[in-house]
Amino acid sequence: MTDTTDTRTPDSRPTGGLSAQYQPGDVEQSRYERWVSEGYFTADPKSDKPPFSIVIPPPNVTGSLHVGHALDHTIQDTLVRLKRMQGFEVLWLPGMDHAGIATQNVVERKLAEQQLSRHDLGREKFVEKVWEWKAESGGAILGQMRRLGDSVDWSRERFTMDEGLSRAVQTIFKRLFDDGLIYRANRIINWCPRCLTALSDIEVEHTDDEGELVSIRYGEGENSIVVATTRAETMLGDTAVAVHPDDERYKHLVGTEVELPLTGRRIPIIADEHVDPTFGTGAVKVTPAHDPNDFEIGQRHNLPSLTVMDERAVVTVPGPFEGLDRYEARPAVVAALREQGRIVAEKRPYQHSVGHCSRCKTTVEPRLSLQWFVNTTPLAKAAGDAVRDGRVRIEPEELSKRYFAWVDNMHDWCISRQLWWGHRIPVWYGPNDEVVCVGPDEEPPTGEGWRQDEDVLDTWFSSGLWPFSTLGWPEQTAELEKFYPTSVLVTGYDILFFWVARMMMFGLYAMDGKQPFDVVNLHGMVRDQFGKKMSKSFGNVVDPLDWIERYGADATRFTLARGANPGSDVPISEEWCQGSRNFCNKLWNATRFALMNGATVEGELPAPAELSAIDKWILSRLQHTVSEVNEHFDSYEYAKVCDTLYHFAWDDVCDWYVELSKPVLAQDTPEAARTRRVLGHVLDQLLRLLHPVIPFVTEELWIALTGGETVTFATWPSIDHALVDDAAEEELAALQKVVTEVRRFRSDQGLKPSQRVSAALTGLGNVGIDTHETLIRSLVRLDAPSADFTATATLAVTGGITVDLDTRGAIDVAAERARLEKDRAAAEKEAAQCRGKLGNEAFVGKAPEQVVAKIKDRLATAEADLVRIAAALEALPAA
Repeated sequence: MTDTTDTRTPDSRPTGGLSAQYQPGDVEQSRYERWVSEGYFTADPKSDKPPFSIVIPPPNVTGSLHVGHALDHTIQDTLVRLKRMQGFEVLWLPGMDHAGIATQNVVERKLAEQQLSRHDLGREKFVEKVWEWKAESGGAILGQMRRLGDSVDWSRERFTMDEGLSRAVQTIFKRLFDDGLIYRANRIINWCPRCLTALSDIEVEHTDDEGELVSIRYGEGENSIVVATTRAETMLGDTAVAVHPDDERYKHLVGTEVELPLTGRRIPIIADEHVDPTFGTGAVKVTPAHDPNDFEIGQRHNLPSLTVMDERAVVTVPGPFEGLDRYEARPAVVAALREQGRIVAEKRPYQHSVGHCSRCKTTVEPRLSLQWFVNTTPLAKAAGDAVRDGRVRIEPEELSKRYFAWVDNMHDWCISRQLWWGHRIPVWYGPNDEVVCVGPDEEPPTGEGWRQDEDVLDTWFSSGLWPFSTLGWPEQTAELEKFYPTSVLVTGYDILFFWVARMMMFGLYAMDGKQPFDVVNLHGMVRDQFGKKMSKSFGNVVDPLDWIERYGADATRFTLARGANPGSDVPISEEWCQGSRNFCNKLWNATRFALMNGATVEGELPAPAELSAIDKWILSRLQHTVSEVNEHFDSYEYAKVCDTLYHFAWDDVCDWYVELSKPVLAQDTPEAARTRRVLGHVLDQLLRLLHPVIPFVTEELWIALTGGETVTFATWPSIDHALVDDAAEEELAALQKVVTEVRRFRSDQGLKPSQRVSAALTGLGNVGIDTHETLIRSLVRLDAPSADFTATATLAVTGGITVDLDTRGAIDVAAERARLEKDRAAAEKEAAQCRGKLGNEAFVGKAPEQVVAKIKDRLATAEADLVRIAAALEALPAA
């Protein structure tokens, strides 16, 4: 017989143009540019394919790609790439938010460098400067999205200040105004004394700050009453003291008056059920102009509202405190009260929740102010009903409770901002107190005395229209007809209450009850490997661009997706990203090996009856993998998708199938030809399955393997039930068990991988793997028993299989025993340390859940090592 073995060295065999090593930097940019230039991501609203659409949560024009964006975009890109392969007409629409406060702050800082303020320029010139900044420096994140591999339709990029989106804003404002759902009133709002504007709830960050709790006696003798406050300076604006109506301690005082210290004013003592009789003294000061709860009490009891601070939080009350900043006034007021003997108690430090401006971190001041509001009652009810009746599904479902807790108790929404950058409120005021709201197709009133409202709308107002304004509304466009409602909204659970609820309200209102999206897919926050929140002060912040530069976009994406369980926080570490890079390299090397050994996708797969048990096994495992991946995608379990694919690729394909196939592939036989076709098919399907998560490396490998144009539109793998083979899986499981046990024994005994050992294998026929004996011996370096064979160690494997080994001369028994004893001592120390920590109730009670879980895993590993080491010591031959 002619020897047809391929004698070329591996490096000289065909590799489909693949380099010896995968270098992401050589691939990613050029590959992405080709995807865009070829129009792969451009949606066609005239297509007869079923639609699938996602509108990207618009990042701020001032922003850059942080790790939260990277997670959010990875999930979205995974979904849209999956849907393209499943035959949908996909629109993933990108864009940016004008970020009113943040952008204005950026431009004002640049003006300050020139010793200028916006007031020096005037409104019109300042807005021009902002547009100039946007054109020159804004939107850096869009280029960074390309680095990550976002397959968005760049031809449809939108900006919340675009002409079309501005028209949408004016249209819905006019409709809401005409329907009586927008009004102007004096209400308590969040106010930033530095940015000099009202803030939405989402623009306020609450932290536990250190302050002081001061108890103050109002009045004299038996008619006196003690209140406690953390903001003594606001007492200058008190207009009542409130107690609970059932509090027996104060019933005799309800309806009387008490003198307010330092002011000479007399204020009433009232009863209100809002008061908690168990907190402090059970009596609270009421300052309607400087506290939201006090404002509500004031409304119920017709109390006057006295504003005692201006927009910069400076005291305006005539007297000794006038002109003092709030932080200067607070100790001054306490000192004056102390001097009068009215300080009953002082508690410092006192931890309490304090709101801060999310942009400048200034402490927010509750302030009575004339602002524009949306009456959210009917809108919020509709938003709640859409989830309750199933039009919108929240994933994971358990987070629906949080959603209902918000929309069912929503307060009216303050939508006006005291800024110059943004959508200016389309309301004009006339000389005779006329108020006219102007729609987009209407001319504003002209003539002497008419002026437009100075305020702009909350950024969340325009972004609340995002799912339909970006598709062309209020015009009836082809995009709106094809892609609305959008399919999925992917976002963090932290803005479920704010942005998601606003989009629901506006979408249902503007689109005649049609929901803005069918599914709300909520993910958690990215944390470090110990479950700790990322913070610059902790030194654990991850820059995804740094990871992309060092490990590649695919490795960064896989690391993020592999931790993404629905609604749960996502732990990541650089070590895991390195592991993801290694995974990409593993795929590269496996595909390169397959090409060098003739793997092909040409022709039909051989019939199952013609295949070896090994080929049947890997095809069966592939069917299970496809089934599991589909199931996990359907439930938005990205971590499980990645875990399933990782183990199939690394364990089943690379570690087992490739190794088991090497002896076959070394020959030019019909069996080898069938295996080459199976190997090509398995890799083809695997690369398709992985493409949504790691698009760059899979594109390179798939094109090299198949010769196709792009995997972007390659058909998503389907399940062929005829290829599910339980018998083959059982057979290979038994083979793997034997190989694994022998390898573990060799490792435990310190045998070098290349060192051959004589062994007798008995019982292989019990589990139907006797035909694989030659292969097993090749995999674990076992020679047939020689004439002087003496068994010095015996391994009993499940199924009645026995492996007798002759280790004479192969093991330095004394040295190996010493090594194992050293390992046992280290394992015992590790186990003792872990038990000590887990037995410490104080530690277990305070440590993050992930940290405790990691220590439990360490303990389990140490205990398993002790069992393994004991078995290895017992297996050592006598010295």
